[in-house]
Amino acid sequence: MKSIIIRWPKLLNPTQLSQIIRVQKNPLTALRLFNEATSRYPKYRHNGPVYATMIDILADSGRVSEMKDLIHQMKRDSCQLRDSIFVTAITTYAKFGLLDDAVSLFRNLPRFNCVNWTQSFNTLLQIMVRESDFQTAHELYMDNSTGWEVKNQTRSINLFIEILCRNNHSDLALDIFQEMNNMCCYPDRDTYKVLMRGLCQDKRLNEATHVLYSMFWRISQKGSGEDIVVYRTLLEALCDNGHLEEAVQLLGKVLRKGLKTPKQRLQGFTLTRFLQIENVEGIKGLINEALIKGAVPSLVSYSAMAIDLYSQGRIDDANRVFDEMRGQGFSPSVYMYEAKLEALCREGRADAAVQVIGEEMLDDNCVPTATTYKIMVKGLCDEGKSMAGIRYLDKMAKQVGCVADKEIYNVLVDGLCRESRFVEACKVFEKMLGHRYWPSAAAFNRLIGGLCSEGRSYEAVLWLEEMASQGNCPEVSVWNSLVQIVCSESIEFYASAEMLRRLTTPSEV
Repeated sequence: MKSIIIRWPKLLNPTQLSQIIRVQKNPLTALRLFNEATSRYPKYRHNGPVYATMIDILADSGRVSEMKDLIHQMKRDSCQLRDSIFVTAITTYAKFGLLDDAVSLFRNLPRFNCVNWTQSFNTLLQIMVRESDFQTAHELYMDNSTGWEVKNQTRSINLFIEILCRNNHSDLALDIFQEMNNMCCYPDRDTYKVLMRGLCQDKRLNEATHVLYSMFWRISQKGSGEDIVVYRTLLEALCDNGHLEEAVQLLGKVLRKGLKTPKQRLQGFTLTRFLQIENVEGIKGLINEALIKGAVPSLVSYSAMAIDLYSQGRIDDANRVFDEMRGQGFSPSVYMYEAKLEALCREGRADAAVQVIGEEMLDDNCVPTATTYKIMVKGLCDEGKSMAGIRYLDKMAKQVGCVADKEIYNVLVDGLCRESRFVEACKVFEKMLGHRYWPSAAAFNRLIGGLCSEGRSYEAVLWLEEMASQGNCPEVSVWNSLVQIVCSESIEFYASAEMLRRLTTPSEV
């Protein structure tokens, strides 16, 4: 490989060093330059941002051992650090199954020069509950719930409640909710939303009704349309479990006390009208209509309702909310369209999603964002239509302020390789490298293995060399495939030998 020449400045600052290491393909080269800086410039000292850059590089490339050593070095340097550095490290440890290291790092945060641990705490708490390690999660919460380093206790409790409910432990979530006052923190709208859904899924409808009543005087005193999502969850659960009259009676209280609906809007939503409907779905549809029309019309209320319906896969009901809000003179937001696209793609209807982004959003003058395109690319690739996904990559390149990130490129490459479109995957790889996004070792292995399976030895060798330049080695099966195809084809032996020599010779900086 060619040696890499680094032009060191006369005076070095951390921002310059961040720029130097960020453009290195090989993370080990970046780490060597990072450590070399202090010996080249005796007066230079690393700061928090340059450490963050180096940690991101090592974490992204899966160099866990080197990242762990750098964290110890960072502790010795005692420079001021942001919480986001530890979020990256904790997430990386969890990704590789090193949960004990993640917990140990968090418990040692007092030894670092970091004054706010909120993001790290929430991240680790979520990981522990997701892994069903409730004891460790409880210990972490009890040890850190009263300290000044962790802000916004409500957000932390909401995470705890949400994941407990996902694991069918709504009884434990309700206990935590009832103890919030004693913890000197108070539930917000998200607290009620996640707890209500958990209680209803576990069919704890009596407790859910009492939670709703407490919401009337704590959250809903001004009649916000955002609360519709919480109300609808309980009302539909009552209908699904055969409590139709109770649901209708509770709807009246919701309209009067929760949404503060004017009396003239209450006309037409009588018990008799609901009981005339024979099927449960019809009653639920009328309840949704009552909630929409009972709330003060606003983009916030329509958006909350539509996004929640799309998240549950109820596309037709959400589309009716779209029609209702347009009739009231409101234009759907990009977040509503993104929820719609996700719902369509989850159901395998990427073609319908293409029409939404190409026609509906255009008619509403709604400009797609990078997130919008990412949803579309993933949906198309999941359905084996990666070539259509490439067109959205091209559209992003032409749209000002809309930049494709590394994840979009990885999704496209993975989709193209699954469809055996390895030549097109090579072109996406080239664009990816042009934006200085370094592919993972797994992506290289998929591409090189696919090229070998199609007999494209020349391209396979080129990408193997690129892979080696980034400090990665191919899997044994990929290497064997490449050796076999190189030896079987009429490729000059000396050219192959020279290639192998370059790949096995350490590069110099």
